[in-house]
Amino acid sequence: MSLNAHATSPLEKTGKVIRTIIADDERLAREKLRNLLASETDVKLVAECSNGKQAISAIRLHRADLLLLDIQMPDMDGFEVLNELSAEEMPAVIFTSAYDQYAIRAFEVRALDYLLNPFDHERLHHAIERARRELGKSQDREITHRILDLLSQVKSEIKSGPSPEGRLVIRAKGRVVFLTLGEIDWIEASANYVRLNVGKESHLFRETIGRISERLNPNHFVRIHRSTIVNLRKIKELIPVNSGEYIVVLENGKELSCSRGYRAALEGMIEKRS
Repeated sequence: MSLNAHATSPLEKTGKVIRTIIADDERLAREKLRNLLASETDVKLVAECSNGKQAISAIRLHRADLLLLDIQMPDMDGFEVLNELSAEEMPAVIFTSAYDQYAIRAFEVRALDYLLNPFDHERLHHAIERARRELGKSQDREITHRILDLLSQVKSEIKSGPSPEGRLVIRAKGRVVFLTLGEIDWIEASANYVRLNVGKESHLFRETIGRISERLNPNHFVRIHRSTIVNLRKIKELIPVNSGEYIVVLENGKELSCSRGYRAALEGMIEKRS
């Protein structure tokens, strides 16, 4: 009883490929779906299954992102397949069927779409687009949880064994201020200066943002924009927004923008610490 597994492509390792499984007891139906999916360049067909038990095994083996699931199959129907899966194992689901009487129940189990046979490539493409959007939201939520876990870990490490912090000497308005680097909430570039934000105060310091970043502990500070550095211990919340960016909310309520390019660097740091 073969799952007809397909080889993993290099693209899959980037996380941008939608690992997809077809589950249908009719060979011609599986062949039709396979042919229609061929033009969806980010869809990687990892297995084809002819019954429910094969589908469950394939989902767990390949950690599928998307399941194209026929409702009426031998041994167990499509709904019974989903009942066997935990929330962590559950892929996005698009039902396929020759009967419309199952549609309401399909959406009750949070299926993304319900394809009524016969359907064409345009209809399938619309369903795949919906899956892309939903999987993108899920990925954002997962990354956000991982980042918040990291922040909690960093704060715990600092509390249990803080490392010595450097200090800056700032002269302004007749005062000399000794500022511990670890007290800084966030830093913004201002020409050949940087503005150091600490609580309700801010201090202008003659240094470029590139040079000041060299003085900071890389385990405590992260650059989230070409003109912004933030203290990891001061981050309260991350809100995903359009175009792959984040709104970074600090403990004092300040909202900063994390650009797409620096988001990638932040996620790379998470991978190294996870």
